[in-house]
Amino acid sequence: MSWDVFIWFAAAAVILWTVGAACAWAGKRSSAIINYSLGIAVFFAFILAMWITLERPPLRTMGETRLWYSFFLSVAGLIVYSRWKYKWILSFSAVMSLVFIIVNLLKPEIHSKNLMPALQSPWFAPHVIVYMFSYGMLGAATIMALYILIFRKENTTEEDMATTDNLVTTGLSFLTFGMLFGALWAQVAWGTYWAWDPKETWAAITWLAYLLYLHFRVARPKDRQTAMWILLLAFVCLQICWWGINYLPSAHATSIHVY
Repeated sequence: MSWDVFIWFAAAAVILWTVGAACAWAGKRSSAIINYSLGIAVFFAFILAMWITLERPPLRTMGETRLWYSFFLSVAGLIVYSRWKYKWILSFSAVMSLVFIIVNLLKPEIHSKNLMPALQSPWFAPHVIVYMFSYGMLGAATIMALYILIFRKENTTEEDMATTDNLVTTGLSFLTFGMLFGALWAQVAWGTYWAWDPKETWAAITWLAYLLYLHFRVARPKDRQTAMWILLLAFVCLQICWWGINYLPSAHATSIHVY
């Protein structure tokens, strides 16, 4: 599978997601789920084909991880719609996925079969895949936070908050497993479970930020606005951990995670 055909798979997926979102707004729930699911299947077909072609999971470059983020963000949107029936979530998830698709089209990265020794650990693939799923769920939670802050404000319902809390709880759970898999990978690759390099430090900060959100929700359940701002701050930490760290001079000097 060549990277050159990505645009065709992406276009088909986006069209199906758009049709699914339109069906959701029209109240055609079954059609919305079917079309959105087909879009997810088409997008995953490309990921799977790249996996076979590269003879490894497509997780090496930022471009490859953006593929997984677009995929899992659409999955998270479908889960939210199927479970809580928010019509707008399919549109937002599709738009956010499209943003990462456009970035990949404008800035394609080299997809090589070769992996450096540190990335050949059996823990590398589950670590990144679990992380990308958690990022998708936490991305959906961020969309909910923006929805509550901008559109709901004083009309926020308990269902809105429960949806957001469930997304964060699920995302944080997978984030925790991702960190544990990462520790096992680090032990195999570098002989230590945790090195406190910039990437790991920001991973810990991100984990604590989402934990702070959940504790704040328990301690002050009525203060919804502050909770949403904490959630947005946690997402900023997540972005720094994911790709922002690559632009920090200290990371290039000391991080074992910048390749």
